[in-house]
Amino acid sequence: MVNRNIDHYENRRDLAAAFRLAVWNDWHESVANHFSVALPGDGNRFLINPTYRHFSRLTASMLVEVDGDDPSEMDRADGPDPTAFAIHGRVHAANQKARCVFHVHSEYATALTALAEPEIKPIDQNTARFFNRVAIDKDFGGLADGEDEANRIAEALGDKQCLLMGNHGVLVTGETIADTYDTLYYLERACKTLAIAYAMQQPLSVMPDDLAEKTAQGWERYPDMRIAHFEEMKLLLDAKEPDYAD
Repeated sequence: MVNRNIDHYENRRDLAAAFRLAVWNDWHESVANHFSVALPGDGNRFLINPTYRHFSRLTASMLVEVDGDDPSEMDRADGPDPTAFAIHGRVHAANQKARCVFHVHSEYATALTALAEPEIKPIDQNTARFFNRVAIDKDFGGLADGEDEANRIAEALGDKQCLLMGNHGVLVTGETIADTYDTLYYLERACKTLAIAYAMQQPLSVMPDDLAEKTAQGWERYPDMRIAHFEEMKLLLDAKEPDYAD
């Protein structure tokens, strides 16, 4: 059991919940992909999943605290894999607002990144949430298990919260775990809606820029909904898989 008196138990519990919920949402892939949350400070120290553990088995006590400036962390028996250490270490270091970082190869977002033009077109209110708010990386350089590719990814993200990683997957950041979870949830929903619309092989009804921006700003007026979404999902998780908090 995790000592609940330690300062970052809440981060451990919530990040473990996010891993379990990722399985519920079918965002996971084999024993790959990774989530992290920065501990208080400059972001150099963060919690992340240990290498090659399935998301459905992760618990609060299994999460690993690492120093993003110390490559020897990967040599630990429970250390993160090289891509996890590289990507999350560089993104946390480059962007102080990226307190939480989720990287997945979720089905619909990844399919969108395989298109020559992977823009999330504003065709409904979910897709419009991301209007001019997603960075797109078209310069995939292979597995991000080295500092150069990880730095390039961090630079491609810039000041945006989401990065569509061409030929790869998606990276979503946030100031809290709840915010990051909610953003990834709606990003994948948006990509699914767009994929279904493309499959109909009819012209898309794309919103004018001013309407898309108005809609995106409308989403920003409901931060409490993001928190409530995650809290409600944790209540469901408490009833079905309470061991995530161990």
